[in-house]
Amino acid sequence: MIKINKKSDCCGCGACVQKCPKQCIKMVKDEQGFLYPETDTDPCIQCGLCESVCPVLNKGVEHEPIGVYAAKNKNEAERYQSSSGGVYCLLANSILVQGGVVFGVRFDDKWQAVHSYIETKGDLGLFMGSKYVQSRTENTFAITQDFLKKGRPVLYSGTPCQIAGLKNFLGKEYEGLLTIEVLCHGVPSPRVWEDYLDSIRRPKGAAAGENTVLSSLNDAPSIEGISFRDKQNGWRKYGFVVRFSADQREAGKFGLSSVKAKIEKREYHKDNLYMKAFLNNLCLRPSCFECPSKGGKSKADISLGDFWSMKKHCPDFDDNKGVTLVYLNSDKGVSAFQELDCDYRALERNVNYNRMFAGHSCERYPVGKFWEKYNQYGIECVPSIVSSMQPSFIIRIIKRIQAIFK
Repeated sequence: MIKINKKSDCCGCGACVQKCPKQCIKMVKDEQGFLYPETDTDPCIQCGLCESVCPVLNKGVEHEPIGVYAAKNKNEAERYQSSSGGVYCLLANSILVQGGVVFGVRFDDKWQAVHSYIETKGDLGLFMGSKYVQSRTENTFAITQDFLKKGRPVLYSGTPCQIAGLKNFLGKEYEGLLTIEVLCHGVPSPRVWEDYLDSIRRPKGAAAGENTVLSSLNDAPSIEGISFRDKQNGWRKYGFVVRFSADQREAGKFGLSSVKAKIEKREYHKDNLYMKAFLNNLCLRPSCFECPSKGGKSKADISLGDFWSMKKHCPDFDDNKGVTLVYLNSDKGVSAFQELDCDYRALERNVNYNRMFAGHSCERYPVGKFWEKYNQYGIECVPSIVSSMQPSFIIRIIKRIQAIFK
């Protein structure tokens, strides 16, 4: 029976819920908005299946990749819509043209991230672009298994812990399954995400929780599209963009709508309130600081991420439109990549091979202290906390000198 003794013991993949034969486990939200499994002990038969699929209790073996590449999609429109080089789109389409099924993350009608699947290329836009929110896997592991048993090729993408949960759930290797993990920074608090969405929906000047009476329902702008990685000002200086419709009835549209929104909130990502909290590791899931699936432990066939150090390793490949760093971790991954029609550069196997995810890229602010301030002041406390984390002028100079001679 799954029992969570400390919050870092659960990554929230949902594998235990989907594996339980008695369906006596459910995911319950904690005070920070993260989901954790709770077991109804009465129907539990102590079969141990929930524990057998847990990525924290059953860690894989860390390994080096077979090959490392910098790659970009030749289709400029697809690359622009993608967070980095658009390689995911090519891999997904290669499965779809075989009559297969692609699992990825989209927004639901409340702008929460959820795993689902598509069977046509026309729907691929729902999955494209980063979504810096932990997705609910729902019952997609079980659905994946059903498709595989029917002989359908399947691509499943997710965070390393989600891929590890899927692999443990399946219990064996399926030839028709291709798995892709994103090189993950960590997953931020759903509560902070919900609070951020509430803050941008509120009428200007209204306080959090204030019950403002509008003259008409249609006066309230509804969110029409969200882009965490808008490239209008280039890949490196990407923006966070929220597009609104002035009509409440537009709320049913998911993803970036082709209809021109009447309102647009556009910010440089480092200036955005939510991104400040995320990128500075203020509100990440506790398990992210002790990630059980980094370093290839998830057994994903391919790992995809942004190749931020490209200027150092292949500057001629940099056009500031996005380049994907590709780790090929299995023979299946190598074969899938070789079939793609993309521009690429082969790299040394150890280039940028650093899967030290959340909590290692910058100083970690004390979690308890953050939530103490957050519970008192709400999301508006983020800028002052980030400012307090900045190193002094002298330390910044020393670090810059060290970087030059590194």
